[in-house]
Amino acid sequence: MELVIGVAQRLEPVAKREKITRVLEGAVLASLFLEASTRTRLSFGSAFSRLGGAVRETVGLTFSSMAKGESIADTARVISGYADIMAIRHPEAGSVAQFAKASLVPVINAGDGAAEHPTQALLDIYTIEEEFATRDKRLDGSHILFVGDLKYGRTVHSLLKLLSLYERMTFTLLAPELLSMPASIVELAEFRGHRVIQLSALPTEPDRVDVIYTTRIQRERLQGEQIEGYSPDFHVNTAFVNHVGDPSTVIMHPLPRDSAPASNDLSTDLDNDPRLAIFRQTDRGIPIRMALFALILGVADNIEASYREPPWHHPSQPGANSS
Repeated sequence: MELVIGVAQRLEPVAKREKITRVLEGAVLASLFLEASTRTRLSFGSAFSRLGGAVRETVGLTFSSMAKGESIADTARVISGYADIMAIRHPEAGSVAQFAKASLVPVINAGDGAAEHPTQALLDIYTIEEEFATRDKRLDGSHILFVGDLKYGRTVHSLLKLLSLYERMTFTLLAPELLSMPASIVELAEFRGHRVIQLSALPTEPDRVDVIYTTRIQRERLQGEQIEGYSPDFHVNTAFVNHVGDPSTVIMHPLPRDSAPASNDLSTDLDNDPRLAIFRQTDRGIPIRMALFALILGVADNIEASYREPPWHHPSQPGANSS
């Protein structure tokens, strides 16, 4: 994890369009997003393109040969003959592992059902580390609040596993009982010596938290549950943040957020709050995914030597939200 983040930091000039590199010129990424995606799909494609590679993609199960009954193994074997690396999102848990088993080239998990989203977890860790650096804080010993759909929200599954590698952490898990964190992940965090607090309602006098990580209800993954009691306790707005946090608290969300007032998701009333890091968070997906490509395909040592100046003028961003 530290190696990936270190390479990502070196690639920040490329992500910020200050430098150009073509270390992956001639390489091809097969991007298979067989489930809806905007940020992750474009982030993977942009990251590979900025390293000089070409992207070939297919989107949606109905537009793939699997809609004709082709197996995951056959699909993986065929497509790995066309590309040097694959990034795959699939609606079924464990599916990406099946792709990897049959593939002739490396496979990156871009999200498999409600199970995992490892590259999101890496960019989340990178975001927390960078945000904490500006606040003179360390991840070891910090208090992270997860709020929302912790059962089907795959981002929090992967992130909590990575955070449990740090020391003396406190994790507060705020979710309705029907959407609570899987027991196996809670047990892993506790086994590694961390304090885990599970709540179904916001306490009157909560402990201060260093990070608020909120997720929307994954309605597309609900399996017959009738979500009741998803009250304003789960609505992360200014009042919520001030109740559990302080001026140094970092507010995160993997996006997309549900902006409907009744959704009780991350509120737009925080959009001008400097503690909101959601857009800095998405921006960091580019260097993290570039770092993974560079490491997996063996070009990480050639990055700086390949830099050149961009031939275009990149304008300032008037009106762009920097959070």
